Amino acid sequence: MNIRALAAAQTRVEEAVAHAVQLGLTATPKRLPPWLFYDDAGSLLFDRITELPEYYLTRTERGILARHSDAMIRHAAEGRRLRIAELGAGSADKTRLLLASAVSLQGTVVYEPVDVSPSALSSAKDRIEREIAGVIVAPRVMDYMRELELAPTEEDERRLMLYIGSSIGNFDPHEAELLLERVRAGLSPGDGLLLGVDLVKDEPTLVAAYDDAAGVTASFNLNLLARLNRELGADFNLQAFEHRAVWNPQQSRMEMHLESRIAQQVRIGALDLEVEFAVGETIHTENSYKYLPGQAEARLSAAGFQPAKTWTDPQELFAVCLARAV
Repeated sequence: MNIRALAAAQTRVEEAVAHAVQLGLTATPKRLPPWLFYDDAGSLLFDRITELPEYYLTRTERGILARHSDAMIRHAAEGRRLRIAELGAGSADKTRLLLASAVSLQGTVVYEPVDVSPSALSSAKDRIEREIAGVIVAPRVMDYMRELELAPTEEDERRLMLYIGSSIGNFDPHEAELLLERVRAGLSPGDGLLLGVDLVKDEPTLVAAYDDAAGVTASFNLNLLARLNRELGADFNLQAFEHRAVWNPQQSRMEMHLESRIAQQVRIGALDLEVEFAVGETIHTENSYKYLPGQAEARLSAAGFQPAKTWTDPQELFAVCLARAV
């Protein structure tokens, strides 16, 4: 990506941040979208979260990919060359398992990571091309919820879209359906989607994963306010907010909130906006929906995919589903 294109992409991201904050902090109840977590500092904090003993999601999904990546690539390719794209790629740590399998199968592979963080994409490109010979990284800086434009595949290629890491869990059922439909619209018949979903389990395990003893997830949540201070000239006092993680069984989701410890007023300079907070009022920053067995496959079918195969870990904590565009 050249300097001019990178600058244009960064401008689009800045506009998206301002729009999301204006919309979310004037809503009732207040909310902010979880993609705002992932500035440079937030991305580093999330990498630390994935290594925590309480956070089973990443290591469980990584284990599934380590055991089955060769089979996943073969099933997706069906004898043709694959071009691999990924939504919300971040550092692309687990993706390297699939890329290595693709290189082993076909010699080289084009990898198109899509993310809002230029620095995360640049870091991933440098590391992947250095560590896995045969991978050609073509980063795409964009907010895939607002735009999803990828280069067309060659005549002899199929695209495999990755949406792993339980990222689909950040969206409510209707939003998840719309997202999957948007992804399907960008694929050709026969292209694949590899979807990672977290499964319903006991409440203590779920809560601990989003409220770790070391407080890393709390720092991750509060860093969102630090980002708004830096990028939008806000004056959030981070000490005046507290991280909250709760299990909502009726909605089958974990929720993260930032709770105001005091009655306060926050000014957001770039938006010429003042926001009032009552004691105990929260900003709802994330939902993480947990799926029952078979639920992800049903959602994929409704969006225009044909489920092909699902892999899980021995404890059935997590599932990775391969579906094909029809």
